[in-house]
Amino acid sequence: MSVEFARPKYSIWVDRRPLPSMKPLTLQMPLGLADVHHAIVSCERCPRLRQYCRRVAQEKKRAHRDDTYWGRPVPGFGDPDARLLLVGLAPAAHGANRTGRVFTGDGSGDFLMSALHRTGFANIATSQRADDGLRLTDAYILSAVRCAPPDNKPRPEEITRCLDHLDVELTHLRNIRVVVALGKIGFDAWLQLMKRRGVKMSPRPQFGHGVVAKLDEGVPLLIGCYHPSRQNTNTGTLTAPMMESVFRKARRLISR
Repeated sequence: MSVEFARPKYSIWVDRRPLPSMKPLTLQMPLGLADVHHAIVSCERCPRLRQYCRRVAQEKKRAHRDDTYWGRPVPGFGDPDARLLLVGLAPAAHGANRTGRVFTGDGSGDFLMSALHRTGFANIATSQRADDGLRLTDAYILSAVRCAPPDNKPRPEEITRCLDHLDVELTHLRNIRVVVALGKIGFDAWLQLMKRRGVKMSPRPQFGHGVVAKLDEGVPLLIGCYHPSRQNTNTGTLTAPMMESVFRKARRLISR
């Protein structure tokens, strides 16, 4: 069963010339997923985040001083026909902001991909580089905020601005049946988008690891999951079996 959403009212900036020399053009829906990704990469809506990402890309981390950093907003990645959607927080400063692919190039990405690999959603158990051969099957990953925020803390208005990108990218993912929110920010951003789309929620679902929320008929089920950050994985707040159990639960739900 596919889930159809109403098309969002959305204007985005698209330019086909090589990045980063961009003077955007306005392009209305409908678009292809590649156009949506290009629009995300060229976004300049949040000056604080764009300045931070550029600075990190210039200063770099000692361990990656010879790398060329991506330093731009990061679009989603995965199977366009996916039934499972993962919503994360934001790119890591020296992870996706460096590699250009969501959950790639840091410990969080490897921890997540290991769980996806064990549950059949990923072909390999690591996520090191954008050209490492990683493929997702029946799963698609994106972030609530597409630019790395200072201290991993986006401001509420930055999350709200980025909802437009989540909204239009979701429109091109027509088969989503289950959403796994990686952390409370991703969980709340999804609920904010559903409210914008007119979904009634009473009472409002509360975030919890492994908690399943049914929002409305025809709307994907929502599962909460602790974010695979170093803070959570190093302290045992999130273990490998805990994360794997969430994706096994998601697989059972999408297969009904």
